[in-house]
Amino acid sequence: MKSTLKSTIIISLVLMSILGAGCAGNEQTDSQVDSQNERVLKIFHAGSLTAPFEALEVKFEAAHPDIDVQREPSGSVVAVRKVTELGKDADILALADYSLIPSMVMPNYTDWYVMFAKNRIVLAYTSESKYSDEVNSDNWYDILRRDDVVFGFSNANDDPCGYRSLMVTQLAESYYEDGDMIFDDLILANTAITQISDNGTYTIVMPASESISPNARRIMIRSMEVELSSALETGEIDYFYIYRNVAITHGFDFIELPPEIDLSSVEFENNYKTVMVQQASGKVISGKPIVYGATILDNSPNPEAAIMFMELLMSEEGQDVFLDLGLTPIVPPVSNNADVLPEKLEPYLLQSGNIS
Repeated sequence: MKSTLKSTIIISLVLMSILGAGCAGNEQTDSQVDSQNERVLKIFHAGSLTAPFEALEVKFEAAHPDIDVQREPSGSVVAVRKVTELGKDADILALADYSLIPSMVMPNYTDWYVMFAKNRIVLAYTSESKYSDEVNSDNWYDILRRDDVVFGFSNANDDPCGYRSLMVTQLAESYYEDGDMIFDDLILANTAITQISDNGTYTIVMPASESISPNARRIMIRSMEVELSSALETGEIDYFYIYRNVAITHGFDFIELPPEIDLSSVEFENNYKTVMVQQASGKVISGKPIVYGATILDNSPNPEAAIMFMELLMSEEGQDVFLDLGLTPIVPPVSNNADVLPEKLEPYLLQSGNIS
């Protein structure tokens, strides 16, 4: 009897010990999760910033091991909508078109931004692309016209690279001597996209995304430009419009387009302005040089970490990252309003001036 009682007591003590350890373990795990959540830095960024922001993340986390950088790449318009329409929390918004910040994010979510890098549109391909041994900067549009060639661009309703691809195609008509009908043959003939011409200016009108109706034998359209990279690698498409840095990152061959049409140069800004894209939402976007912008959102859950990341982004070390990965850093970065910037960012910026 004594032996049985003693065994029962021992078993009870063991069970209590296990349960107690389990409860203590749960409390510790919950505490760790809460602690980790406090150290998360959330960044919504353009898909074309994936490679440089991945490199910046590595550098930042090495310097701040207590902070976990979490990035969500997407089309820039989609990134904005995550904040303004879906109510998602983020610390930093970094976009492939800085003008989306004043037009879609300010003043409800921030009142400042910085312009930190430039880019250009190229036409990417591989050695397996049809007519890759013929294509060059003088005949690329004729190659795309061929019936057996499939080319791609991103959705202009979701992604700046998409509306910029359409702009480049329209600008090509006036640049090339034999360029008449380039936009008609490549875009209008193969999608439900339309165009309005008025005294030397062009407005490209986007239907709703589900109604673009691309001719699948000729065109592939995806929400984000980097989604087309795998299609090129697998041979589903032969060519696609992409940012130069993304083509370099993926090791693609690419055609450098003339600066008069590739949206890279302030010198040709007035030329770019002759083309506009009207998104399905009704928003009209004018052609302009490709300039990236970033801001810290007013409701940032971790503003101190966000400021430190922005310091890295705008520093000489950050500029070297962009340069190494095919982007042209703006040195020094330019702000719309240095008076409302976090004080720690002011030394990195030029309040106003030309982006050359």
